[in-house]
Amino acid sequence: MNRELKLAMLGMIEGNGHPYSWSGIINGYNPAEMAKCPYAGIPIYMGKQPLESVRIPGARVTHIWCDDPADAPKVAAASLIEHVVEKPEDVIGQVDAAVIATDDGADHVRRARPFIEAGLPVFIDKPMATTIPELRQFVEWHREDKIILSTSGMRYAPEMRADFSSLGDLRWITSFTCKTWERYGIHALEAVEPLLGPGFLTVQAHTDAGGDVMHLTHRSGVKVTLGALHDAFGSFGAVHLYGTKGDLAVKLTDTYHAFRGQLVAFIDMLRTGQRPLPFDETVELMAVIIAGIRSREQGGTRVYIADVLREL
Repeated sequence: MNRELKLAMLGMIEGNGHPYSWSGIINGYNPAEMAKCPYAGIPIYMGKQPLESVRIPGARVTHIWCDDPADAPKVAAASLIEHVVEKPEDVIGQVDAAVIATDDGADHVRRARPFIEAGLPVFIDKPMATTIPELRQFVEWHREDKIILSTSGMRYAPEMRADFSSLGDLRWITSFTCKTWERYGIHALEAVEPLLGPGFLTVQAHTDAGGDVMHLTHRSGVKVTLGALHDAFGSFGAVHLYGTKGDLAVKLTDTYHAFRGQLVAFIDMLRTGQRPLPFDETVELMAVIIAGIRSREQGGTRVYIADVLREL
């Protein structure tokens, strides 16, 4: 696949402007039109990059569909997308892969099904699935050799890919996100999971009206505390690492390169067939999110990840 890959960007729901940002990162963008984006942070972090550098060579978003038909032409103008389609299924046969750009993990099977069943590789915005039936279906598709990838951009945040060996052996990690555990908890989780690898054992929720604090155990013995507090937008992406030789606070400041790294990983996977992480690792991450929801619903009981995984 040496030719330029054609991608479809599909779906946009309230609170998530990825069709603007992801398409613009891949295609380049029109600054005047991007300035009209209703998500004010996107033009800001896009604008920190030299305009001529904003592009991912070898791929292009060629088609766009949004839940509100009025949004699609605006995204297309901002992010240099040639084709606006009336129905998402219209892109089948026109593109090499589809991107499901919504972050509702209880609705991704419905959105992804036409493209997966048509044999298109699909990237799904985080979290991939927040219910057992949704996750079970993705696992079944994976067993049928369907090409599916879902990650948080926090996995690729430059701040989280540094060398932390000076801290010694890690003993405790805290990681924070705003909004809800269902939609944004994966950001807090996937920021730190690459440091530990798979092997989460339990989740226990402490909940009030303001959000959730999840206490996790891991086979490594490292304790993990993930906060998802609804209105603490200014603290998104804050992580604190505690080790035997020191501690370090880090915070996401480079949103552009976190997203770019995520998109490059998907495009590289399309070209090489090599996944950036095992699918089973993503399944475990989704099981952690589901376990957190279950613990909250059960009044803060400890939920075992293995019990969730046995239901798949």
